[in-house]
Amino acid sequence: MATSSSQTLALQRNSSEQNRFMEKLMTKIFNFYDEQSLIDVTFKVSNPTAFVPAHRLVLAAASPYFENLFNGNQGTNPIIEINDIDSDIFEHLVIFCYTGQAHITVDNVAAMLNAAIVLQLDDAITSIVDYLMAHIDEYTLQGAYTLEREMKCELLRQKIFEYETQNFMEISRSDEFLNFDVEKVQRILVSDNLNITREENAYDAIQRWYNYDVPARQEQLPLLIACLRLTQFKVDFLMTHIQPLPGCELLAFKALSWIREPTTRPMINMRFTKPRGISATNCDEKTILALCSTLNPKLLQYNKTEDKWQEYAIIKMDYELYRTILKDDNLFFIGGCKKMARLNVVRSWNIRNKTWQNLPGMIEARRRHCVVELNDKIYAIGGYGDNVLSSVERYSTSDGWKFVNSLIVERYDAGAVTLNGKIYIMGGCNGKSQSLKSVECYNPDSNTWNYCADMTEHHNFACVTVHKGHIYVLSRRGSERYDPQQNTWSQICFLNVCPGRMTCVSLDNKLWAIGDRSKSAGKPCLSVFDEENSCWVERCSLPESNVFNGFVVPESLLSSM
Repeated sequence: MATSSSQTLALQRNSSEQNRFMEKLMTKIFNFYDEQSLIDVTFKVSNPTAFVPAHRLVLAAASPYFENLFNGNQGTNPIIEINDIDSDIFEHLVIFCYTGQAHITVDNVAAMLNAAIVLQLDDAITSIVDYLMAHIDEYTLQGAYTLEREMKCELLRQKIFEYETQNFMEISRSDEFLNFDVEKVQRILVSDNLNITREENAYDAIQRWYNYDVPARQEQLPLLIACLRLTQFKVDFLMTHIQPLPGCELLAFKALSWIREPTTRPMINMRFTKPRGISATNCDEKTILALCSTLNPKLLQYNKTEDKWQEYAIIKMDYELYRTILKDDNLFFIGGCKKMARLNVVRSWNIRNKTWQNLPGMIEARRRHCVVELNDKIYAIGGYGDNVLSSVERYSTSDGWKFVNSLIVERYDAGAVTLNGKIYIMGGCNGKSQSLKSVECYNPDSNTWNYCADMTEHHNFACVTVHKGHIYVLSRRGSERYDPQQNTWSQICFLNVCPGRMTCVSLDNKLWAIGDRSKSAGKPCLSVFDEENSCWVERCSLPESNVFNGFVVPESLLSSM
C-alpha cells in the first residue's frame, strides 16, 4: 500500500531522525549495488561493450528518463541495450544515481554532460557544470563555448554568462569576444554586475567588437550603445565619442538632455540612468506596485516610510483576464479576453514613461493562463483557449514565440513561479473544472515537465511567490510553503482575510500579502508574515480590494510621479 502524503509529511517533521534513516537506507542500497545483490536490470553498453547492473527503482527515482524507459514496451527486459553513451560514462552516472557523486575529469566532462542531459539527471548536470567552471582554465573558455553550443545546456549558458560578467575585462580582449553575436554582447553589457572599473571600459569593448566587422555590424551598434550607462559619461565624451557613431545621435541627445536639464528627466525615456551596481535591478531601494482590477487597471504605489498607498497611474485597457509580469522597466500584458473573444495580444507598458509598445502576439490565444520569465525568455502556460490548455509557448527576441513541451495536466487559474533555473506551476483547475493539488516543474535544459509533491490543499486563484528559496502559496483555502530541496509542502499560519483576489511578494527579506478584506478591520489590507512567531501582522489598508498582481520595483523608477 502506498504511503499517504500525510504520513510522509509526518515522517519528515523530525529532520535529524529522517536524515539518519535516509543515510542508513542509502548506504544499504549502495551496498546492494556494490555487491550486485537483488539486481533486477542489466544494461548492455557499447564502446567498449560492458554490462552494467542496477536496480530499477533507484534509477527510476533518480531520473524521468529511466522511469519512462522502465514503463515502456522494452522496460521489463532483463537486459536493456544503451547505444549512444560510452560504457564508462554510463557507469559513472549510474553510480551517481546511488551516491549523488560523479567521477568527473577535464577529459570526460563533455561526455559526462552530454550523457547526463540524455539521461535527464538534473543534479548530475549541476555537478558537472560546476566542475567545468571550476576548471575553466584547464578546459579553456573556448571549449566551454563550443560545449554550450553543442549541448544547448541552459545551466551552462547561465554559468558562462556569470563568468563573462565577472571576467569581462579579460574576455573583451579575447578573440572569442570578436565573434560573439549581438544578442550575446547585449546580454553581457546590460548586466549590473559587469565587473568594470569605469563605464569607458564597456565602451572600449563595444568599439573593438564593432571595428572587427563594421559593414555587418553598423545597424547593430545602437543596440549596444543603448546598454551603456550613458548618463555616467562626461558631456565632452558624449559629444566626441557617442554622438558621431552611426545611429546613436538620439541616444547621445537624450543623455545630454538628462545631464544638462534635470527638470526634463521624467519625460526622457532612458533605460539606464544610474551607475552599475545601484541601478533598477540591483541595490536601489525597492517598493511595491499593486495592479488592481482588470478593465482600466489602477496601479497603486506603497510608501514604506509612511505605511500608506497612493495612486501611481490608471492604465487604459478595454480587455481583461490577461496575465502580467515585470520585465526590466516594463509591465507585459499577455493574452486576455475582450467581449468573450480570446486574445493572443502582447503589449508592454513602460512604468517610467507610461507609454505602450506592441510586441509579437502569441501563437495561441489564452486567458486565465500563467506567465513567467526565465533566463530572459517569457513563457505563457496553459489557460483557456477553445478548451482548457496544456500547451506552453516561449518568447525570445531572437526566435519570437515557439511552442515547448506541454504540461502533463491541462490547467487554468493556476499559479506559477521560477526558482533555481526552473518553472513551477501549481494548482488551478483542469478540464473538468476540478481544483488541483498537483504541481509540475519544467526544466528548460531537457524541455520536460515532471511532477513534484502535491500541495496539502487544492488551490486555484492562489497568489504565489518565491521567498528565501521556498515557494509560498496563499489562497482562501490556506497558506503553505514548498521546500524544493526536500520536495515537500508544509502548511503555515492561515491568513485571516475574506475570500477575494490578492497577491504576494518578497520584499526586504519579508513575505507580504496584498489585498482581500481584513476580517478584523473590514477593509482591504497589507499584511506581513512574522516567521519567528508564525503569524500575520496587518499593516495599512488599501483603497482597492481586488489586487491581481504585485511587483517589487526600485523607488527611483517611480520618481517621475
